[in-house]
Amino acid sequence: MSRRTVPGAILALTLALSACGGNEDAATSSVAEQVAEEIPADLTEVPDVPESDAPAPTELEVQDVVVGDGEKAVEGSSVAVKYVGAFYESGEEFDSSWSRGADETLPVTLGAGQVIEGFDQGITGMQVGGRRVVVIPSELGYGDQDRGPIPAGSTLVFVIDLVEVTG
Repeated sequence: MSRRTVPGAILALTLALSACGGNEDAATSSVAEQVAEEIPADLTEVPDVPESDAPAPTELEVQDVVVGDGEKAVEGSSVAVKYVGAFYESGEEFDSSWSRGADETLPVTLGAGQVIEGFDQGITGMQVGGRRVVVIPSELGYGDQDRGPIPAGSTLVFVIDLVEVTG
């Protein structure tokens, strides 16, 4: 029986994982990245949020589906967005600007407390013409309160299209 030193054992494990084709990036991809892979990049197409049986994230996750090339949304900006909101586990839609018409948008002033914290943070940094998946843990959503069709403790997924930035 051979004995290895700790550094030797770590090197052997690293080499074994490399030989097996282990890909650390694939193993650590975020929930938002996984959802984004199933969202259409065509901004004229209504996004449909897939269901998930993976554990819900405990921190805000964002992943661009389409990176816009227009003006950037920053705190204090007034923005107009299209969105679909769904429950993380089931993918069931609970709200959508699309359901009110293809040209319907939601006006938001970033940082003004007009929307839940995770939605606000999820828009910040987007550029006009972009589409982004935002996965919001309950602490950045509605927390331990029921809100309309949204039960307390819900993890939410939004697909957000940034249509306009002013101010």
